[in-house]
Amino acid sequence: MDPTAPTRHQLAVHTVPLPRRPLDPEPEPCAPSACPDARARHWYENDLGWATVPGRPLRLLTGVRFDVLVVPAEAGAEALRHLAPGSPVALRGDRMELLVAAGSAEELPGLLDWLEWSAVTLDLRVLGAGGTLAAPVPPAGVSVPTRPGAAQLRAGSVQGAAVWLRPPGPGGEAEASLPTMPAVGREGSAPDLVRLVDTVAAQCHQVRLRRLRAGLPTVCRPIQPLAFS
Repeated sequence: MDPTAPTRHQLAVHTVPLPRRPLDPEPEPCAPSACPDARARHWYENDLGWATVPGRPLRLLTGVRFDVLVVPAEAGAEALRHLAPGSPVALRGDRMELLVAAGSAEELPGLLDWLEWSAVTLDLRVLGAGGTLAAPVPPAGVSVPTRPGAAQLRAGSVQGAAVWLRPPGPGGEAEASLPTMPAVGREGSAPDLVRLVDTVAAQCHQVRLRRLRAGLPTVCRPIQPLAFS
C-alpha cells in the first residue's frame, strides 16, 4: 500500500459538504399597526383612494385626484374664505398647500396671464401631473384595522411631514370640494379657482412688498405648470 495515498477518512472529509447555514427569514412587511409610514399609507390609499409613491418618506402622487398650489402661509390664510369647508389645506412650516382640482396646474399660467399677474414676480408654485407631495401627517383620530393586542400609534408619530390644517374627507368628498375652473364645472358649488388664484396672487404680491420694505430677503419660486417635486 502506498503510504502517501489518502485514507477513507481523509476522503470523506474532503467529499462530504459542510452543513449549510440556515437562510435568514425574510422580514415581514411593515403592517399598519406596527409602522407609522404604513399606517399613514393605509389611510391615504384605502380611506381616501389617493395614489402614493413606493418608498420612504411617504409621498402622494399629484395630478391624478388633485393638484397642489403652494404659497406663503400668510398669503394662503387670506384665500381660505374662497374654499369650501371640506377643501383640504395643509401647513408645512411657513408654506401653505392648497389642494385644487386635477388639471389646475396646466391652467395656472394662462389664468395668471388673464388676471394680469403674469408680469409680477410671485412666490407661488404648483404641483401637477407626474409630481409628488410629501404626505402630511394624518389627522388625530384616524385609525386603521389592527391585530389583537397590537399597540395603537398616534397620528403625530409620522415625523418630518406637514400637518393638515383642513383634513380631507373620506372617499370622493375631498375632490368634490376642490377649487376648479368655472368652465370645467361640477354639480353643486365647487369653489371658483379664478377667485382663489386672484386672491392668492394679490396676497403673495403684498407679502413680497412688505418683506422688501422691511429689508428682508424675498424668495422667488417660479411657477411650473407641470410636474415637479
